[in-house]
This record gives sequence, structure tokens and C-alpha cells, in this order.
Amino acid sequence: MRRHRTAAGILLTVGTLLTGALSATTAGAAPAPPPAPTVFKQQQTQGFWTSERMRNATPLDLIQAAPGSIRAPRSGSKETVVPPTAVSPAAVSPTAFPQAGGAWTGGGAVVKTSGRVFFTFQGRTASCSGDSVTSQNGSTVITAGHCVKYQGSWHTNWVFVPAYNNGQAPYGQWSATKTFSTDQWVASEDINYDVGLAVVAPLNGNKLADTVGAQGLSFNGGYNKPMYAFGFPAAAPYDGTKLIYCSGNSSKDFLFSKDHSLGCNMTGGSSGGPWFTSFSEATGTGLQASVNSFGYTFLPNRMFGPYFGNEAKAVYDKAQSS
Repeated sequence: MRRHRTAAGILLTVGTLLTGALSATTAGAAPAPPPAPTVFKQQQTQGFWTSERMRNATPLDLIQAAPGSIRAPRSGSKETVVPPTAVSPAAVSPTAFPQAGGAWTGGGAVVKTSGRVFFTFQGRTASCSGDSVTSQNGSTVITAGHCVKYQGSWHTNWVFVPAYNNGQAPYGQWSATKTFSTDQWVASEDINYDVGLAVVAPLNGNKLADTVGAQGLSFNGGYNKPMYAFGFPAAAPYDGTKLIYCSGNSSKDFLFSKDHSLGCNMTGGSSGGPWFTSFSEATGTGLQASVNSFGYTFLPNRMFGPYFGNEAKAVYDKAQSS
């Protein structure tokens, strides 16, 4: 994650936040177009993602938010919990808590459910992170909103590679048939709602959740909880080859966004990786409650993630029933 030192640099490292926002209709102009659809039918190029392309994909940076550009989200409702899909994880040993950023060596279900996301963005190959989650269709991945749509356009050639390993896809490449985001992210790329999802096609006749398992989810679960964040950061000092994690007691962002905050030094490429509450180091399972999303340039080694409230639940319901 790049962090600029000047005041003018408190902007995005991958384009200015909200440059893709819908402009207001001027007086006398034609009526505003209808809201942009929150779902995109994916465009794929067969055999596009070779090992070399995956290794060379540019990590999409974590968004660098500018003070004043963030509006607090609406308050949530009663908590909704989606339990994990049954998995058979290997036994693991406890790891460090808290952890500001290190390789996950514990094993368990998270090794399979977490993966790298690859896509084409503005004519170049790019990467993020994602996670397989429990769903009606057994084929749903959650990531960040800017990992499915950014600066006004939807990404193409979108694939999820669970348990990615240095150019190798031990459980295959799962091509998205549709990608989704919240109404708020699609309309104005509002950082509070930086949540994206993908429905992936079956691979060799099998569904994603049946192959790698799927994590549970928590919506409107509140703040100030122990959390574990995972991802595949690919910008220095990381190289995208390992599953990295951070852990600690999360807090509510007291600055601008009112989203989750966690001490974490993950860099570009980790965007979209899952944040878990009720995470068990013994099984590698938990309830996903956020994703790696953004940071403030003046606050290094601190990660922020959107609160999974009613809006995130709505787009999850749309995706899981697709």
C-alpha cells in the first residue's frame, strides 16, 4: 500500500476516490439515467490466465482515503449469522495474537477458502484477494467492491484461485459468470460499501463450496471484536506467493468512515481478503464480517474494512440466489 507524505497526496494510489461518481444533472440537461445495475455479466477469454500472467499481475492497491471524502454509513439492524459450510480441515496449532502481518502457517479451512482474484482492469492484468462463503448456490466469492468494479467500469476476465501457490492453482481457476456490488459502490464508489461478490461457474462438474469449503458470515454484528484478516498482498515487502494474516482486537474507525479498523501492514493485492470474527485457529473457520478495503495515508500499518450491514446483506442475497 503506497502512502504519500504531502497533503495533496492524501488521495488514492489507484486513481482518485470517487472519480467515477455519477455527476449531477445540470440545469436544462436531459434527465439523469437510471441507476447503474449492481450486477455485471462477466466477459471471459478462454485460457487467459496462464501461470506467467498470474505471477505478473499487478496488485490492485488498497484504496487511500482522503479526509472529508467519507460519509458515515447508516446504523445496522439485528445481527444475521450464516454458518460455515461443513469442511474437514487439517489440525492446526495456535498462532500469534495479535499479529500485524505474517505468513499463515496454521493450516485449516481458511487455506482453501481464501485465494487470489485475477482480472483485467484498464487494459492490464491485476489481482486482489477473496474468500469462498456459504451460499444457496454453493458458488459465491466475497471480495472488495473495487475488486469487481473501479473508476466507473467493471473488471473482466475475473477468476478466483483458491489456495493460490506461486502461479499454481491447486484447486483450479473458478471463472465468474456474474459479479456484483452494493448499490452505493456502483453508484458513487462510496468507500463505506466497498463490498463485491462473484458467482463462479462449476469446475469439472463440481461447485466451489463442495471443493474447497465455504466460510460463514455475520451481518450487523457490531464492533470492537477480536478479528483475523487474511489476504495475498503482492506489493513490497510481500510478493503474492503466500497467504498472509493479521489479528488483533478491532475497533470502530473514529476518524471518518465508522467502519472496522485493525492493526495490519498488508499491502496492495490484499484488497478483498476476508476479516473474520469468532475465528477458530483450531479449524481455520470463522464468520466473515468485512474485507480488506482502505487505509489513511497519515495512519500507516492500519487497515480498514467496510461494516457488513443491511446493504452488504442485500447484495449477498442477490448473489447467492443467482
